[in-house]
Amino acid sequence: MTLDQLSIGANARVVNFVGGPGLYRNLSQMGIHPGDTIVVSGSGAFRGPLLVEIHGIRIALGRGVARRILIEPI
Repeated sequence: MTLDQLSIGANARVVNFVGGPGLYRNLSQMGIHPGDTIVVSGSGAFRGPLLVEIHGIRIALGRGVARRILIEPI
């Protein structure tokens, strides 16, 4: 399952990323790593970016990036 498929308010564990080294670097700099718990706290209008919470910080992720983050629901 990917992050963009998770419903709002649901918790999940990050399993892996599907992408190149640039994606790994960017997500790592945002504090998103495999094994972390992530919560989708909101969504932009008209299928806009996802608002996620990780380590107590809220981050907006575009849908394309969210589709590359593999998760398992908790």
